[in-house]
Amino acid sequence: MPKPLPVIDMSSPVCCEPVAAGPVSDEDALQIALRLKAIADPVRVKIVSFLFSADGGEKTSGQLAAKLSLGESTVSHHLGQLRKAGLVISDRRGMNVFHRVRPDALQALCVVLDPNCCT
Repeated sequence: MPKPLPVIDMSSPVCCEPVAAGPVSDEDALQIALRLKAIADPVRVKIVSFLFSADGGEKTSGQLAAKLSLGESTVSHHLGQLRKAGLVISDRRGMNVFHRVRPDALQALCVVLDPNCCT
């Protein structure tokens, strides 16, 4: 059985030297790997894609579940993983929870992987 990765605070965007700058520290490698692990699922990639293309930049869990043809509990689980990784923000308004992507977190991850990606 694989050893679980430690739980760390990933609520802020990853912030470290780009991997191309030289060997990364164990802590930085873990920070990067946990965020990549969070998005390394086809459903989560689709959720991020739908959130980026959403009118107003946000959707409810129910709207995402309908688009993905999945149950709301399944979508909520995936959103929870994306939230823990700091890639999605969720706000409760009345009876609904609205979700949106944190573009700064995704951009920071891109820059860490390839410092020339956003120039």
